[in-house]
Amino acid sequence: MMTVEEAIVGRRSIRAYLDKPVPRTTLEKILRVAGRAPSGSNIQPWFVHVLEGTAKDRLATELQRLHDARDPGSREYDYYPRSWRDPYLARRRACGFGLYKTLGIGRDDKDRMHAQHGLNFSFFGAPVGLIFSIDRDMEKGSWLDYGMFLQSVMIAARGEGLETCPQAAFAYQAPTVQKIVGIPPERMLVCGIALGYADPQAPVNSFVTDREPLEAFVTFAC
Repeated sequence: MMTVEEAIVGRRSIRAYLDKPVPRTTLEKILRVAGRAPSGSNIQPWFVHVLEGTAKDRLATELQRLHDARDPGSREYDYYPRSWRDPYLARRRACGFGLYKTLGIGRDDKDRMHAQHGLNFSFFGAPVGLIFSIDRDMEKGSWLDYGMFLQSVMIAARGEGLETCPQAAFAYQAPTVQKIVGIPPERMLVCGIALGYADPQAPVNSFVTDREPLEAFVTFAC
């Protein structure tokens, strides 16, 4: 069994998976454990659609079609800043260009970048795709709670020998995802997560992002 520290520090976004199914009992255990995440007044504002097999393929096919057609999609909330500035812009570029360098994609190779981004919609080949939603009348506090739930899903998955990739890309095709997945209109799409067994031979899975030193984001007062 890995320690909590190992589960958190060793987590990274996995973008290639083995063609190996995940037992339903394992999925249920992961989500049951994650459901212990804290939330204000214990309201637990999360909903999860678990997609496998034909259901996952149906969503992937339609989203890939839209992606290939360069359809910009429609989102209901801004995930990223509307106006980028440093240090966030520099970190974003380091992440993006670092990933493309790992894959041998040049900075001007827009077509290969586009194709790589499109892999989001097949959950990077993972056997399981998770789609998350929240009631529209929830406030920012519940979205903070949701972040703790999502982290719990990813860490609980590692405890079962599985890996994940959190994906905001689905939020940019919100109406299509909601229709195909069957998310009721009173809920808003939050994001997706790919889940499965990591492919240890895939070069893309060797990419690991940096983290800022403690001094960059912590202030001690005595």
